[in-house]
Amino acid sequence: MRKQYHILNGDSLKEHFPESIQGEIIVAKECLVDGSVKGKSLTDFFKTRAEFISSNYDGCTEQDYFEKTVPEFQKMQMIPDYSDINLWFEDDLFCQVNLWFTVNLIFNSLRSSKVFLIRPAIHNQFGFGGLSEIELINAYKQKAQITELDKIALLWNFYQNNDIEELVKTANKLAQKYPFILNAVEAHINRIPNENGPGRPKQTLIDIMNELGTDSFGAVFKEFNKRESIYGFGDLQVKRLFDEVKNNG
Repeated sequence: MRKQYHILNGDSLKEHFPESIQGEIIVAKECLVDGSVKGKSLTDFFKTRAEFISSNYDGCTEQDYFEKTVPEFQKMQMIPDYSDINLWFEDDLFCQVNLWFTVNLIFNSLRSSKVFLIRPAIHNQFGFGGLSEIELINAYKQKAQITELDKIALLWNFYQNNDIEELVKTANKLAQKYPFILNAVEAHINRIPNENGPGRPKQTLIDIMNELGTDSFGAVFKEFNKRESIYGFGDLQVKRLFDEVKNNG
């Protein structure tokens, strides 16, 4: 019988992962949608991320990153041949960027392993977190094998190198089977500041603050999640943008 591995996007799903689903759990403990992802090697990349996370996320040191985050990615690389690898990722940009990196990481290590994608049947701001145990089991039963690992792995390379043209080209090639990838890529492009504005997320925050007549983060964050669930940002990511908007007047 093939060994089962489940790669989850964050610890929240792990906390209520159905016990009836057999297999080893590995957690992608990252938010690659936020901050620099530069690095000529995997070692350089992890150093870049450790520095960014420790500088911008309270309660996480560089040592924490290398002791808690890096080992999970190393586990992915050590998955044995002839395994089934189940990727539990949602459609929003936060999850998609982590997915692209994960696929890129395991792609060259695969030997006769099969990779499956598991997505929520209903896509909303709560994602897997809004599903019951039965709904999670049903999502697992509906898993779909990924046969385009090479192209999805390339998405990470293009994202990391900020190659928007190739990112869009590859997303379009995958669009018929994975339309949510193109949606995420478009959301990424729209958040890049240009001469016409500060980018979609910041503009949405400005609009919400003006419409609600408040700069209370709690109220603004709640409304942002309703309008911009495509980004999948948590409170930490939105708070960084929120503070930048406030500081810039």
